[in-house]
Amino acid sequence: RVLREKFPRASAIKVVDISGGCGAMYEIHIESEDFREKRTVQQHQMVNQALSEEIKSMHGLRIFTSTPK
Repeated sequence: RVLREKFPRASAIKVVDISGGCGAMYEIHIESEDFREKRTVQQHQMVNQALSEEIKSMHGLRIFTSTPK
């Protein structure tokens, strides 16, 4: 929900619990025009900033970003 609000132009958002069920590690895939012309580190910073409150309770987070083809 948070990612949809922060990235309304996203064409795809996928969040996967990779913790084995405890909800402490996630893998996030986001495809959005918002990332165009930005370096990967900048894209990941945008996602981290969007999830700043949620990240506090996570053990780990894998982020994959891309722009629509």
